[in-house]
Amino acid sequence: MYHIFELQVIRYKLQETMRIAILGGGFAGLSAAHYLQKKNHDITLFERDTHLGGLAGGFKKEGWDWYLEKTYHHWFSNDYDILNFAKEVGFTDILFDEPLTSSFYSVQNKASFIPLDTPFDLLRFPLLSLPVKIRVGLVLAFLKVSPFFTAYERQTAEEMLEKSMGKRAWDVLWSQLFRKKFGKYAGNILMSFFWSRIKKRTKRLGYPRGGYQTFLNHIESVLSKNKVEVKTSTPVESVEQSGKRFKLNIINSKAQIFDAVVSTLPTPILIKVAGQVFSQKYMTRLSSLKYLHAINVIFRTTEPVLKNIYWLNVIEKTNPIMVAVQHTNFINSSHYHNEHILYVGNYLEGSHELFKMREDEIGDHYKKNLHTINPSFDFSRSQFSVGRGAFAQPIFDKEFVKNKPDFETPVKNFYIANLDMTYPHDRGTNYAVALGRKVSGFF
Repeated sequence: MYHIFELQVIRYKLQETMRIAILGGGFAGLSAAHYLQKKNHDITLFERDTHLGGLAGGFKKEGWDWYLEKTYHHWFSNDYDILNFAKEVGFTDILFDEPLTSSFYSVQNKASFIPLDTPFDLLRFPLLSLPVKIRVGLVLAFLKVSPFFTAYERQTAEEMLEKSMGKRAWDVLWSQLFRKKFGKYAGNILMSFFWSRIKKRTKRLGYPRGGYQTFLNHIESVLSKNKVEVKTSTPVESVEQSGKRFKLNIINSKAQIFDAVVSTLPTPILIKVAGQVFSQKYMTRLSSLKYLHAINVIFRTTEPVLKNIYWLNVIEKTNPIMVAVQHTNFINSSHYHNEHILYVGNYLEGSHELFKMREDEIGDHYKKNLHTINPSFDFSRSQFSVGRGAFAQPIFDKEFVKNKPDFETPVKNFYIANLDMTYPHDRGTNYAVALGRKVSGFF
């Protein structure tokens, strides 16, 4: 009779080693590669960009000793998936702090910065009556401790919050946050999304020392040591079935054959790359998903645009900015040659006029609206760059829940682990790592 340890060894030896292609070099793809190589599979990761990490990838300017991400990033102190992953790959140099967050309102025609981080902040909030504030506090406390209920998927956030908190609370606290994040779809967003945001949020935030790119470089080094082949600047043009295997047609390179594929690509990109692998019915299901695109402007200035505030939700209706993030009120500006870094972001439909503007016109648009937040700021010596992210914000409505991808597709040995599947949670590197770990469990 075999000892249990001997059985585990036999099972390991009998486990088939598969040649697996991972499409996409963000955190989902990198973590999938890590966990799959631990199962003794032969892994090749393909990334079309010159670097890994997607929008979390970083760059340096002259005089900087830390990287800066393409768009704003941080971890919550309860982002256990990515924090545990970092420990597992030997990256422990992470700083934590509690930077100030606030909301920008117009109170009696005067610009006001109002923190809403704690119950005491809510009690001091000037735009709601005490009974309404107590009602809001009780609902938020319930959401913070409650598990996920299926009822959250049967009602929109607007419907449920108006019923539970009252219309005044919805209009003042939440309406503009939803309008600026989801545009014309704001009224369709499910309560499950709001529940997740309240459940997950912490004041204490984390950030990898040296920037996310330092962490990404470390992961790439670990993967390389473990014989994972990481191919950047390698766009996969299409995927075809070749018997029971898959043929990857690679731009400017020879096609390659794999036993299995894990796609971390955005769903619309997956449809273009691998549409011929799947049935028309499955493609129609995935094609029904709706997305907004991100536009993100990074300002580099000699003084901070926001005084002390790290994260600013722009609630004021007449100002189209969704969020302003003064990165150097969280990470010391000394790492960026004493330049102060401000991110300004929006999610917009692809037809929005901003996507048709030149970069200087986009910069002027955001400078004008930042002036309503800080009228005394002089942008004459500022520098800026414009970034765009396609399919950055899925629309979490009832159709999304019915049609979003699952790990297993109808085609054997073709798996999906993309950020649509973080639902009901908002997209982030923590959930990307969780996806990579979970998809490895199918092998």
